[in-house]
Amino acid sequence: METIEIMQILAQGEDSQNQFKRNINNPDSLSAEMVAFSNGQGGTIFIGVEDDGTISGLSSEDIQRLNQMISNVASQNVEPAINPTTQNITITEKIILVINVPKGLNKPYQDKNGVFWVKSGADKRRATSREEIQRLFQASGMIHADVAPANGLTISDIDMPYFRDFLQRRYGETLDNQNLSLEQTITNMNLGEAGELNMTGALLFSKDPSSRLPSFIIKAGAFPGESIATDNYIDSRNITGRMGDVFQQTIGFILANLKQVQGEQSVNSPGIPEIPRPVLEELVTNALVHRDYFISAPIRVFVFLDRVEIISPGHLPNNLTVENIKAGNSNSRNPVLTSFAYQILPYRGFGSGIIRALEKYPDIDFIDDREGNFFKCIIRRDRELSNNILNG
Repeated sequence: METIEIMQILAQGEDSQNQFKRNINNPDSLSAEMVAFSNGQGGTIFIGVEDDGTISGLSSEDIQRLNQMISNVASQNVEPAINPTTQNITITEKIILVINVPKGLNKPYQDKNGVFWVKSGADKRRATSREEIQRLFQASGMIHADVAPANGLTISDIDMPYFRDFLQRRYGETLDNQNLSLEQTITNMNLGEAGELNMTGALLFSKDPSSRLPSFIIKAGAFPGESIATDNYIDSRNITGRMGDVFQQTIGFILANLKQVQGEQSVNSPGIPEIPRPVLEELVTNALVHRDYFISAPIRVFVFLDRVEIISPGHLPNNLTVENIKAGNSNSRNPVLTSFAYQILPYRGFGSGIIRALEKYPDIDFIDDREGNFFKCIIRRDRELSNNILNG
């Protein structure tokens, strides 16, 4: 790291990837910092620097002691072990120690006491909630929310006519012809175990998933202006049921609150939606299939005067970025759910959904909020059409 770059970072202050320390004498304190960075996007610790970015410097004895401490902590106090790099840098005749902690490849990391640390802005904190620790394991690919138990839903909760019809379409044979019990069929399909449904089985095939999974619904609202901060709304609905039904009802809700464009069609034609239906289908499908089911929160769909917003719990998984997904890259957060989705939703699983949506309707923005832990699609509406709606 060059001196000019360091001075710029020190002048800007601490943030989620840069931490300043006057000195470190406690190995547990150092391991907590390393664990937090490893569980996040990585980062840099500057030792010999005050909280305000002023360089206080270190003695040669400090440098020797700290380098030994770093080596010991990285190999013995962080689990699994990590490999940080260090630099001793002289700035204005004062020595500072720069520790670069890379983003962890074997998440989640914990200290020797079994504590999982995560970054929280410029600070760090313990990961204490079950959901948050599950998401750390999810990031490592060790567990997936779509095969987690569905909070007590069992094979007795399955909508059997719907399930039988799905089996016929997917496998070309009836449930009776398989000569297997329903419980064994569910287990073989990775939809549950020992008579208990997992998240995929419940969301796709149970009669009423929200009876035990009340957060996994879609909360939809349509508003007369450009903000949710209003006392009035045009329409509001909690959309529940099997995923296939939730999808259809959500598309219907959005279309019912959009303007229909006549174009060159006859006056007797019902018109076409101002935002093409296939675009909405791609984006709603992505929200249902790729959201983070370890977060107990609903998907939110808002129709405003100037835009439609689809907000999914959970930021993009792993190393995916907005630019990645626009280029067709994908990373399946819910692989079992994804494997069934193409026969229930208009989903292909090729990573091409975002590309198709943008080709049909380019005026779409995406926000991957890693601090707020959500992903938002913003579909802009035509301003002239919106004004026509406002003016009746």
